[in-house]
Amino acid sequence: MTDAPLVPFDDIAHAIRTAPLPSCDVVLGIGSGGAMPAALIAYRLGVPLCMDWYQYRGEDNIPMHASPQLIYRSPLPRGTAHVLMVDDVSVTGQTLRAATTRLAAFRVTTLVLKGKADIVLLPHLTTCVTWPWHSCCSLKP
Repeated sequence: MTDAPLVPFDDIAHAIRTAPLPSCDVVLGIGSGGAMPAALIAYRLGVPLCMDWYQYRGEDNIPMHASPQLIYRSPLPRGTAHVLMVDDVSVTGQTLRAATTRLAAFRVTTLVLKGKADIVLLPHLTTCVTWPWHSCCSLKP
C-alpha cells in the first residue's frame, strides 16, 4: 500500500460529468491505469470502448522496459475516424506517444486524469495519488 493520498471517486465522477469532452467514434483506454476512467467516459459519451494494454512500469512505478510494450491491441470499430485515448496518468508521455503512433491513420485526442495530455481532468493534482479502484481491485488483462 502507498502513502499517496486517495482521490475520492466523487471527484473523478464530477470531473468526467462536467468536462467538455469532444465527440468521438470510440474511447480507447490504455490499460491498466486507463481502464476505469475510459469505461466511465465511454459510458458518458455513449460510444464503444476499446482497450490497448501496455507493459511499461511495474507496481512500484519503476520502468520495467526501455519503452512501453504493447501486449494487447484492441481492434477499432469500422468507420472509426476520431479516437479519444484515455489513461489515468501521463508524466513523460511515453505510453500515449506509443499508442498514438499506432493510430496514425486516425484523429486522436488524448485525455488523462492527471499529468500531460490534450485534456487533463484533474490538473490540480501534482503529486502521486491513489485512485479509488486501486484500493479495491486489480485491473489486469
